[in-house]
Amino acid sequence: MQMWTSWCESYKSVAQKIIGSNLKKKGWIHMGNSDSSVETFLQWIKASDNIVFFGGAGVSTESGIPDFRSVDGLYNQKYDYPPETILSHTFYRKHPQEFYRFYRDKMLCLDAEPNITHYKLAELEKAGKLKGVVTQNIDGLHQKAGSKNVMELHGSVLRNYCERCLQFVSAEEILHSTGVPKCPKCGGPVKPDVVLYEEGLNQKTLEDAIYYISHADVLIVGGTSLAVYPAAGLIDYYNGNKLLLINKSTTPMDARADLLIQQGLGSVFEQIEV
Repeated sequence: MQMWTSWCESYKSVAQKIIGSNLKKKGWIHMGNSDSSVETFLQWIKASDNIVFFGGAGVSTESGIPDFRSVDGLYNQKYDYPPETILSHTFYRKHPQEFYRFYRDKMLCLDAEPNITHYKLAELEKAGKLKGVVTQNIDGLHQKAGSKNVMELHGSVLRNYCERCLQFVSAEEILHSTGVPKCPKCGGPVKPDVVLYEEGLNQKTLEDAIYYISHADVLIVGGTSLAVYPAAGLIDYYNGNKLLLINKSTTPMDARADLLIQQGLGSVFEQIEV
């Protein structure tokens, strides 16, 4: 765990240096929620057929799923343990019952429906303009809205597997179980296919995300604090000059944006005409 923390801090330090150097190279940045910024965004969308979207928890908050780091998010609520601790590999191994109590209560939002941002992204993909969605979310709402090429960096609550025989177990079965879920086939413990703290990202998913981001004409980064590494560092692979950042609050990467819109995703995406 100590090595993981040190590695993340080193990565963040390097990223901050990159941000500083890139800021000097930027010729212009549109900021705020002005009509001109949104109009520029719409022009970029209309002109490009090589768009990639990289999103975080803010994409799904308008579907009623709480985000982790906002003022009203999970990380500011009171539990016996901090959510960061509960959602770690070590905690999952040592306290599986407490892990699943929190997991069922706060992470399984199975009744949530996609919102306008999810649907517009799916429409853009169907129209051949959006090449892929890279998401830090684990709720499966992009696929529910119709998106096909979705790279789930942190996995999905919709997939759960027996650690002994690899039998698939549905999210509904996890939700309605008690204690530590057991495999219906062999009785082994079931683990969600989500990336916990102290666990590495899936290599294939990471490579796919890097490929699409590095080849994108327009990169839209939306609804993310850009505070979770290594995922947040993926925008370093973008080589274009149309980096769009949409987020209600400031992020460590604001200075890198070619276009910065500080407002909710839904109010921006609802203006897209496909």
